[in-house]
Amino acid sequence: MTVVTRFAPSPTGYLHIGGARTALFNWLFARRHGGVFHLRIEDTDRARSTDDAVTKIFEGLTWLGLDWEGEPVMQFARAARHAEVARQLLAEGKAYHCWCSPDELTAIREEQKAKGQPMRYPGVWRDRDPDEAPAGRLPVIRLKAPQEGDTVVEDLVQGEVKVGNSQLDDMVLLRGDGTPTYMLSVVVDDHDMGITHVIRGDDHLTNTFRQIQIYSAMGWQPPRFGHIPLIHGPDGAKLSKRHGALGVEAYRDMGLLPEAMRNYLLRLGWSHGDDEIISTEQACQWFDLEHVGRSPARFDMTKLTALNGHYLREADDARLVDLIAPEADALGRARLTAGMAGLKERAKTLLDLADSAGFYLAARPLTQDDKAKKLLDDGGRADLAAFRAKLAAVAEWTRADLEEAARLHAEASGLKLGKVAQPLRAALTGSTVSPPVFDVMEILGRDEALGRIDDVLSS
Repeated sequence: MTVVTRFAPSPTGYLHIGGARTALFNWLFARRHGGVFHLRIEDTDRARSTDDAVTKIFEGLTWLGLDWEGEPVMQFARAARHAEVARQLLAEGKAYHCWCSPDELTAIREEQKAKGQPMRYPGVWRDRDPDEAPAGRLPVIRLKAPQEGDTVVEDLVQGEVKVGNSQLDDMVLLRGDGTPTYMLSVVVDDHDMGITHVIRGDDHLTNTFRQIQIYSAMGWQPPRFGHIPLIHGPDGAKLSKRHGALGVEAYRDMGLLPEAMRNYLLRLGWSHGDDEIISTEQACQWFDLEHVGRSPARFDMTKLTALNGHYLREADDARLVDLIAPEADALGRARLTAGMAGLKERAKTLLDLADSAGFYLAARPLTQDDKAKKLLDDGGRADLAAFRAKLAAVAEWTRADLEEAARLHAEASGLKLGKVAQPLRAALTGSTVSPPVFDVMEILGRDEALGRIDDVLSS
């Protein structure tokens, strides 16, 4: 059997963290078993579905590196097929017409509520003669659900879960206007797409009981289900915007790398021993549903950014240059590439990296920040001027020779090396914080470095 999974978001908003993790788990499960991963856009809610949301879902999955097989399936486009199944069930006596009006249904619910009863459709038209139907009213089609026994799910994460059929009612399959309901559409699409495993949030567990009844009525083999716990905030409450529950594109714009996000989402509810750093290649080999926890995972932005820092340090230097300075000229790219090893050691995001790398691309004269200005004004400029001539005389403009010249100057002047290096850093980078200053000098080159020093001395 070929494993076939799917990710089926509704395009009513952004691709949030929980959805991204669900997509990742389905993608990894398919990769682990040499299977197929599909994307289906469940756009049957026409009032709330938007083209912009669809685009953001595509962009978010593409940024995460979660590729899908074939063209995305648009659920609304298959409405005729969904309706066909409802009518088939009707013809086979496994569904029936219901002519209850919205007001009648509201009255039923209010009466049940007043009596403290569960609010379920009581099967008013289940066995009633259709000849009694009110004239001019369009009926819905309801599933004739089993009323005795249990519906059981052998869940791959939660274990065996079941519900008494007496707790479920005859759900609507086809509305009076002929449009199919979500419950029906999902089942028909999963069957027609050959989905073998449905991995989704445990908030769908109630839906699964109902959907299995449709599979049973049609005589179809249902897929295996795995319901994963939801993601909570650090305080244990349901994840919301105040916790950082933003669209995936927001994390991209914060300067996170997709491989870091994949690693972090993987570890939100799944484990492989004590491993924290897990590459995508390893995840494709290791991922299973047996090691998905049953308790909600907690989202922690601090851990995510720390993990991103690790992946920044591991990333290819040329790739990072492309990400932070795609429009840099050849000279700027060469400087950034040469200096990237020192820059990425301190960065946790691409934004940090771009900010700290700016001095390599800056045009003369540089603007010093407040701390750099203060250092230069508090004697730093004079120390820099005293060292300027010795710098110009350095034969080989290399890190080692520049540091040696600074050390000799410091000894001759009775200064500590930092007293020489700090004014250099302020002049060359515009800041008091940077990669090792002699590395910076070598990367900038003799003419640029001396020119930046001269700019400061003449200001």
